[in-house]
Amino acid sequence: MEMMFGLDERLRSWLEEDVGSGDLTTNAIVGPEMEATGIVHAKDTGVLAGVFAARRVFELLEPGISFTAKLEDGAKLAPGSVIAEVHGTARAVLTGERLALNLLQHMSGVATRTARLAAIAAPYGARLVDTRKTTPGLRLLDKYAVRVGGGSNHRLGLYDAMLIKDNHIQVAGGIREALARARAYASHMTKIEIEVEDLAGVREALAGGADVIMLDNMAPEMMREAVEIIDHRAVVEASGGIDETTLAAAAAAGVDVISVGALTHSVKALDISMDIGRIK
Repeated sequence: MEMMFGLDERLRSWLEEDVGSGDLTTNAIVGPEMEATGIVHAKDTGVLAGVFAARRVFELLEPGISFTAKLEDGAKLAPGSVIAEVHGTARAVLTGERLALNLLQHMSGVATRTARLAAIAAPYGARLVDTRKTTPGLRLLDKYAVRVGGGSNHRLGLYDAMLIKDNHIQVAGGIREALARARAYASHMTKIEIEVEDLAGVREALAGGADVIMLDNMAPEMMREAVEIIDHRAVVEASGGIDETTLAAAAAAGVDVISVGALTHSVKALDISMDIGRIK
């Protein structure tokens, strides 16, 4: 997993940012011969994600360190759930604690919120997806956590699919022109999605041959009309400020996909801690 994400290089840079020339406090207090066991545990309810990343933090600090996972990604957490035990030199265990916990807390927060929203969408057959609204450097980890939580991924970046947004349409001079330019540029393997804000835009997008039509900030009643107009001739995506209070109405309108930027851009981290020797 870590090689798939190119994670080692990122972790090394994050450790360098955190540790620099050394952990002053730990090096002052803890002798190099001392050993310790850290118990990583949940203090919150949620869905676990990021175990492999936490493991790799400690391994990079001390090759051969013992990291025993008690739970795997996707596990349901409750207060007191033991996630892992880390045994090695006390310096490595204490120095790696913060970065390992930061990753676990953030990724588990993403997975937890995704699971909550995916459960709302599921009865309607709508697929919940993320967006590119991720913290720079964390996109692949965020998108992995979304999948752990039961969601799916939108495009990874600007390079793997076309999404024509309102500003593209404005520059191109209209929906038809934007779609025509995109179609002329794209290979036969590239899907083209376009963002529309009203029913006139839906009709133009259909006439222009869009593969996916994003209904941006539409009320549920208008979404339902749009779904009827499209009539399975394109994939229908709903987007724009959708959260726990509005997702069910969007899903009930009959859309195929619901994209939620808040899965990653403003998620609350799960409370996860590490104690030495025993849980306090």
